[in-house]
Amino acid sequence: MPRFSYHVYHLETPISPLSDRWKKRLPLARHMSGGNHAEIYMSYGEYFDAARSFFERDGCDMLCLALTRRLEQTITPGDLREIRIILEKHGEFYHPARIETTLGGQTFCFVLNIALSESGNRHIKDEYHNLKKLNDEFAVSFLPRVYVFGDIDFQEKRNIRMFLGDWFEGYHEFHLSRDTSDNQFKIRVWDDENGRFFLNSEQTTTLYTQAAKIMTYYYNVQTFEHISAWHHAAGDFVVKLDQGGLDVKLISVRKYTPLFQDVNDQDHAVENAKLVLQALLIFFLNLSIKMRLDRIDGIGDFVWSDPWVAQTTVAGVFEGLAQKRAVPSLPDSISLCFKTYLSICTRDDLLELSEFLVSTYNLSKPETAVIKKHLSEHVQSLYQAVREF
Repeated sequence: MPRFSYHVYHLETPISPLSDRWKKRLPLARHMSGGNHAEIYMSYGEYFDAARSFFERDGCDMLCLALTRRLEQTITPGDLREIRIILEKHGEFYHPARIETTLGGQTFCFVLNIALSESGNRHIKDEYHNLKKLNDEFAVSFLPRVYVFGDIDFQEKRNIRMFLGDWFEGYHEFHLSRDTSDNQFKIRVWDDENGRFFLNSEQTTTLYTQAAKIMTYYYNVQTFEHISAWHHAAGDFVVKLDQGGLDVKLISVRKYTPLFQDVNDQDHAVENAKLVLQALLIFFLNLSIKMRLDRIDGIGDFVWSDPWVAQTTVAGVFEGLAQKRAVPSLPDSISLCFKTYLSICTRDDLLELSEFLVSTYNLSKPETAVIKKHLSEHVQSLYQAVREF
């Protein structure tokens, strides 16, 4: 078996059973829930022991399988000398660990998503299957590949669920943060290795446009399925900056569900051009609202982004639609048909439908109050963006 080493956030902060932190309780999440009975409390040491057990129970065969798929050559447990387990963060849904191993002088990274919270346990199995499904069904992927799902027994017959997937090396979480130099909210990239930094306006435009494009790319025009449970505040998107520019990935798909739960005959629905365009309009409005929400620094109060984000959403949606195949019931490309459909929508049409959508949201959640406060302004910005586009 390879040697295991454990680290907290960075390779420069190793931890072992001799460390003071080993027996300390692991923070449950960014937003403490008040001790829900469904949440699992464990120490740092128990966390790392669980992660190690996940690999050891099959002699590291599953990690070798992941490496074999990535390298397209056979890797066996005997090829592994060390496995480094680095606790990355205490997320709202998971406590992800970066898994590193070195072969032939090259380091390969994976993510082990570990669910300790109630919300994480509720979503993790579906998320694994959603990621697998979308990677199988869509030719181009903006998502991590996943390899294996499982659980580890933990105290009094409880178990901890987790799955292994690809780690997007060089990509970082980002959130709206106040820039003290001008007191404005801007996108701040969480590059903790080289230092956190703010994006400029051009980079921010590209980021939001790519995020909207990705969400639209995974919208299924035929079944009305979409990625329905996502949030900037949860760090679901990550970004990478290099000399080649800016690139965005989506790392989480907790739910992938149809817009309409009561559409039984979907084959018939696809033949209905009006329904196809109405569904797309609902997806578009819902996406435009969610694209403007975040938490300050990922953990603070909910914050509403600037009006120009509506323009980036419009641009991103049409970039995503341009990659879709023709729909038999539509007389032209879905991009052109939707553009025409939007052109006949009045501001009042958009506002009325947006208000209806918001009425279906969970009214007890604090972000809903923020949405309702800014909805009229948002629809005006969106309507103007559509007209300009």
